[in-house]
Amino acid sequence: MTLQYVEILFQVIAFLFAISVHESAHAWMANRRGDPTARMLGRITLNPIKHIDPIGTVLLPLIALFAHIPMLGWAKPTPVNPRNFANPVLDDILTSVVGPVSNFVVAAGATIVLLAIKLTSPAGQMVIEGLTRGRLIHSESLMVPLCVLFHVLVEINVLLAVFNLLPVPPLDGSHVVRHLLPDPMRRVYDMMGFAGLMLLVYFGGGLLNALLSPVLSAFDWILLNA
Repeated sequence: MTLQYVEILFQVIAFLFAISVHESAHAWMANRRGDPTARMLGRITLNPIKHIDPIGTVLLPLIALFAHIPMLGWAKPTPVNPRNFANPVLDDILTSVVGPVSNFVVAAGATIVLLAIKLTSPAGQMVIEGLTRGRLIHSESLMVPLCVLFHVLVEINVLLAVFNLLPVPPLDGSHVVRHLLPDPMRRVYDMMGFAGLMLLVYFGGGLLNALLSPVLSAFDWILLNA
């Protein structure tokens, strides 16, 4: 198996892990805030089968792989019943934002692993510095696939976190914005739904890239300069 196919395999693994962390974090927080719906459906789990959505988890990532663009998609939405919340506004916001936060935590953890490799392995340092500069070092060293895996984990989790923080229904960021709107505007905002999401996916690449690049650059700067 060539390194190119290994990287594709790692992207798939990282994506499934990222969405599983993301959705299980939603389910965990909803349960903590008083809504056991997702927990009772077995959604507090890292098993990706529980979170697969045919379009967001299968179709869009496949399109991304064949089109050679960053892997983008989503999981099956975590069911939440706001009527079970003691404080519907605060609890809904906390349940929503914990998903992206969990992905940033995974990205930070993967960065720490890469830093440990960089500080303890000259071969690992060479590979990591190459990855942060957009160059893949070809070597027989086991450090190559290991570093590629954790660097892909950083990229996928940052991408998923930034994407979900956008204030487009039904993404997580919209759950914060909608509570700031008066009722008539909130109803119109909520009606954007899936159509708004599809417009973002297919026509908002420039916006997403503009938001994503500085965050990824910050992680790469840490890897290069720590």
